[in-house]
Amino acid sequence: MLPPILQGLRIPVVASPMFIVSGPDLVIAQCKAGIVGSFPALNAREAEGEPPLLDAWLTRIQDELDRHNQANPDRPAAPFAVNQIVHRSNARLERDIEICHRHKVPIWITSLGARPEVNEAAHDCGAIALHDIINATFARKALDKGADGLIAVAAGAGGHAGQQNPFALVQEIRAFFDGPLLLSGAIATGRAILATQAAGADLAYIGSPFIATEEAQADAAYKQMIVDSGAEDIVNSSLFTGIHGNYLKPSIRAAGLDPDALQAADPESMDFSKGSSKAKAWSQIWGSGQGIGAVRSVVPAARLIDRLADEYAAARQALCAG
Repeated sequence: MLPPILQGLRIPVVASPMFIVSGPDLVIAQCKAGIVGSFPALNAREAEGEPPLLDAWLTRIQDELDRHNQANPDRPAAPFAVNQIVHRSNARLERDIEICHRHKVPIWITSLGARPEVNEAAHDCGAIALHDIINATFARKALDKGADGLIAVAAGAGGHAGQQNPFALVQEIRAFFDGPLLLSGAIATGRAILATQAAGADLAYIGSPFIATEEAQADAAYKQMIVDSGAEDIVNSSLFTGIHGNYLKPSIRAAGLDPDALQAADPESMDFSKGSSKAKAWSQIWGSGQGIGAVRSVVPAARLIDRLADEYAAARQALCAG
């Protein structure tokens, strides 16, 4: 049973928070179009001595969604989420938790560590906490530490993807957990959204297709590379952050590296103390999941969501008719 906050979405989709890419413009567009929008707290980076940009971002998002809801009572916006990187090197975590708690952010997404105090802070302001996991062991740990729901990050997902097949991962989790379950991994069409539900998940967790949207905070060349690439253009490597992730081969070649001969890096090299896990040398190495073969052009986020909704409805109808 999904909690009320995740019910009533236009389609069963949560947009995943993406490093650099996700910001207020994209989140607002996603929510207005009927899916949960999200961004990483660490994307809101202010200059030293300036007020927290995260505070300003949340104020803007909440104000714009409130205005939308007042003007469209029959078509209210979906809720939004903020991603907290729960890693020991994230020196901003305590401050960002306080800001999200004060703003009563309705959905918290936690990654790279599970800490009870973060979940407690979410619950204290009436929010739910969803945690990224890549296997059943991490899923059990997250639940033991108070997570309300799980995000199964399967093989083929963008960012720090897992290595397990989505069917295997979902069925193992469903053997001991019947709560909110999201699935991530190469989901870029309405048919794939329906497939996540058939596999046993409640919601699809979609990121990479939103890189190629007008509202995304991504370099124009990054957006075009998403359009021009497919699954065979993705390589999995630990070199750039210390943890295995999926990246676009053309961006690796542009950095002067051979994407087919990358060295491994130690997980201890991951560092969020500067607001990012990527060293400056790798700032133009661009992440992506394997589902981007379905992305044909750079479009407004609302148009992408329209396509997903139309495809989802058609897939449901075709399946029922069969």
